[in-house]
Amino acid sequence: MAKSLNRYFQFVGSSKNVQSGRLWYPAADVYQTEDGWLVKVELAGVSAEDVEIDIQGKTLNISGCRKDKSCAVGTSYHQMEITYSRFEKTLNFPASIEGAKVEHNFENGLLIIHLKKAV
Repeated sequence: MAKSLNRYFQFVGSSKNVQSGRLWYPAADVYQTEDGWLVKVELAGVSAEDVEIDIQGKTLNISGCRKDKSCAVGTSYHQMEITYSRFEKTLNFPASIEGAKVEHNFENGLLIIHLKKAV
């Protein structure tokens, strides 16, 4: 099971600022469209308010945190396989995307980002 999970996520060592001790890198698809770019990022269980999107030149940075909101006080776990911690995804484009019109929404566990060319 662990090997198949590693196809989708890369895990690195712990950090003092990371809740579960692991930083995860969600999978992403990038498509070039007639009017810019379409980016899909796999973020099941992440709330929109816990996501930050930043553009610097040719780079799109997506970061945030997936929180376990379903556990009540006094609950103990039997098995945990889902990573609840900070995540980061950095995508580099062949040309500057600064100034692009950014539209985004969540759809079935995917963050969909449209980067439309500045006209």
